[in-house]
Amino acid sequence: MDLWQLKVFINVVEQRSFSKAGEVIHISQPTVSSHIKELEDHFGCRLMDRMGRNTVPTKAGKILFSYAKRLLRLKNEAESAISDFLGKPKGHLVIGGSTIPSDYILPRIIAPLAQAFPEISLSFVTGDSTDTINRITEGEIEVGVVGAKVKSPLLVQEILVDDELKLVVPSSHRWADRREVSPAMLLTEPFLAREEGSGTLSAIAQSMEQAGFTTKDLKIIATMGNTASMIQAILNNAGISILSPIAVADLLDSGRLKALTVVGLDLKRSFYITTHGRRTLSPLSKTFIQFLKDHFRNN
Repeated sequence: MDLWQLKVFINVVEQRSFSKAGEVIHISQPTVSSHIKELEDHFGCRLMDRMGRNTVPTKAGKILFSYAKRLLRLKNEAESAISDFLGKPKGHLVIGGSTIPSDYILPRIIAPLAQAFPEISLSFVTGDSTDTINRITEGEIEVGVVGAKVKSPLLVQEILVDDELKLVVPSSHRWADRREVSPAMLLTEPFLAREEGSGTLSAIAQSMEQAGFTTKDLKIIATMGNTASMIQAILNNAGISILSPIAVADLLDSGRLKALTVVGLDLKRSFYITTHGRRTLSPLSKTFIQFLKDHFRNN
C-alpha cells in the first residue's frame, strides 16, 4: 500500500466510477483498476462493488476511505509545514463556501493570493451553509466561509465581512421607485425563497420572527437552490426576494434591479471564517486565513 494507491482509491469512491476517477487524476481506467486490485490484495478483501452504473465502497472500503483521507491530509500537512518553515508556503488547499462567499466574495482573493503566494493553489467546494459546516465538522475540509452563525463547541467562527440583506425587485416592479417597504407589504407579493440550510434563509427567518412574522406568512411561489437562479427569476418578473446586495451589485449599478430596505426587520448579518475548533490547522490553512483577514481588512 502506498499513498498514490490511496489517492486513486479516494477518487474512485468520490467519483463513483473507475473511468471518471481516471479522468480526474489523468490515468487510464485499466491502471485505476490495477491499483484498486493491489489494495484489495494487500488487505485481503473486496473494497469496491459495482452497483449498476455506479461503483460504491464495501463496508471495508468505507473504513479505508476514512483513513485514506486522513493519511493524505497528513501528507499534505507535512509538505506545507516544511514549505512554511523554509519561508515558501506552497500546496493545494480546498476551501468550502456557502453560495454568496463562493460566488461573490472568495473569487476576489484569487488574483492577490496568487501574486503573494504563487505556489499555493485553491479549490472551492460550494454548498449551502449547512453543507459547508458539515464538511468542516466531518474533517473533509479545514476552512470554510459561511453566512450562518452556528452554536457548536466543535466550531470556531470569525467575522470576515459584514452584510445587510435587502429586498430586491426588478426595475419594472411597482415598488421600484420606493426606498423602503414594511414587513406586512412583503406578504402581498410572490416571493422567491432559498432552500433549507441556506444562511440567507436562516437570516430572513430569524429577523421575521423577531418582528412577529414567520416565513410561512410569505407567498412563496418557488424555492431555489442557488442565488444565480433566483436573480434570473427576479429579472424575469417571477417574484421578489431578499438577497445580499453583494450578489447583485452589477445589476443594481446598471439599474436592472432595485434594492429596498425592509423597515422593522434587522437583516444585518456577517460572513464567517469557519474552522474546526478541535483540529489543528495545517500551516497552509493558517497562512490562507491570515491572508484572507488581511485582504478584507485593507480593502
